[in-house]
Amino acid sequence: MVNGKTSLYGIIGNPVRHSLSPVMHNSAFAALSINGIYVPMQVENVADAVTGLAALGFIGLSVTVPYKETVMEYLDEIDPVAKRIGAVNTLLFRSHPDNGAVVSRGFNTDWLGSNLALAEKMQLPGSRVLILGAGGAAKAVGFGLVEAGAEVIISNRSADRGRELADWLGCQFCPLDQLDGIQADALVNSTSVGMEPNADDIPIDSKLLGNFRVVMDIVYAPLQTTLLKKAAAAGCRTIDGLSMLLYQGAVQFKIWTEKQPPQDVMRAALLAELARQ
Repeated sequence: MVNGKTSLYGIIGNPVRHSLSPVMHNSAFAALSINGIYVPMQVENVADAVTGLAALGFIGLSVTVPYKETVMEYLDEIDPVAKRIGAVNTLLFRSHPDNGAVVSRGFNTDWLGSNLALAEKMQLPGSRVLILGAGGAAKAVGFGLVEAGAEVIISNRSADRGRELADWLGCQFCPLDQLDGIQADALVNSTSVGMEPNADDIPIDSKLLGNFRVVMDIVYAPLQTTLLKKAAAAGCRTIDGLSMLLYQGAVQFKIWTEKQPPQDVMRAALLAELARQ
């Protein structure tokens, strides 16, 4: 029951209607008997959102597209890893011990989420991974893989932005129309291509999927994207977007509550919600 002692959490982005984070985090609060609620909020002005939600007493926020990079300039503190990545997906609000002022701090849990998801199906150290995309999610995925000792290749629709990310990671860039000769242990789609309502779209020519042993898609609506269906048909091991969502969310939960997240409960809630849609 929501009352005057309920702790407030949520997700900001545009759009957020499709987000599964509310059911995931609310199930975790219920499982641990935490008086908390997590709500989705579509935001037009991220600066006003951060200031306003902090003033309203929110404890933590998830940040999704398109604000993972732009939100950083409106925060008081940024975790060193998030600062290196250049993208934030988690906010924590705390009162300053001296003057009581609300302090906003940004973190990035996407890189941990992607590494843990990939590690379910492959060894990361010494592997070779092609990442499609060059936005905030690609930054986090690439950073995590490089930290784990993998060789990364970036491919992106915008060559300039793709090369910029590749230079930042210290890795190779390959244009989308030159992927024929690329073979790797894994392919990660970090773009929104294939997300509903454009679920028939695929970010790479399906004829090339045989060049990869593992294919991961960060899109989770739908859970089985066209990319994953085609990859499975090509004999690849597949990882859906639910795994990365779960793992990054579990790290968020621990940052906010300092409690061990009930991952089995969170996963079950996610699967149940997808079954209802």
